[in-house]
Amino acid sequence: MSVSQIELSLTPALYEWRTLKQGHTTVAVDVLRATTAICAAFQAGAECIVPLDSLEALEPYRQQGFLRAAERGGKKIGDAEYGNSPTEYMASDLRGKRLAYSTTNGTVSILRGGDAERTLVGCFANIDALTERLLAQSQDLVILCSGWKNDFSIEDTLFAGALCRRLLDSGRYTSHHDAVMMALALWDACQGDPYAYSLRHASHVQRLIGFGAEEDIAFAFRFNTCCVVPQLNQGVLTCK
Repeated sequence: MSVSQIELSLTPALYEWRTLKQGHTTVAVDVLRATTAICAAFQAGAECIVPLDSLEALEPYRQQGFLRAAERGGKKIGDAEYGNSPTEYMASDLRGKRLAYSTTNGTVSILRGGDAERTLVGCFANIDALTERLLAQSQDLVILCSGWKNDFSIEDTLFAGALCRRLLDSGRYTSHHDAVMMALALWDACQGDPYAYSLRHASHVQRLIGFGAEEDIAFAFRFNTCCVVPQLNQGVLTCK
């Protein structure tokens, strides 16, 4: 049985300095809220989502019949049909809908990780489905945390620790990477309750509370609300 390696990039700015450069899977993570919202949108029936790193790139997709989803600094932008709220997506009927999606941090990370052999989207909402996919494929893994504007975030690192704990305990993965060890220590410190830990310590949680996004925050820390694993193929996320 082959054993795969895990590395962790704590911010997108660190991703280019990873050791694993070829033949690996990258899992992009933005718990609050982009990757959680993406999973929620697919759970609500979305056909595909195009991640974009600029607001200007949205307009051509509108002309092609895509719904636009846009967020900057935690707030919905302009006349976009959707923002970055996973609970809004879960309450919508998106069957057959296509979305063009641009956010402050998460879509940037997804695109940054697009050079991997496989690029997947991860969060607490799909952690079981994601773990099963990673255990089935026997490939080295880089976890790419979105953080906040290229800075470290507690909530993404907590998720990385939870995912690493599951993978390492399986015996199918190993790691001697310092960032992985730190994420595991943070996960152990939260005692299995990332929501309560993040309410106390995470700056982005407080930022979103200021915007009235308490329901989104609670949803983002619930396990396995979405049984989907979005994958990037030629710039488009699907769950096929």
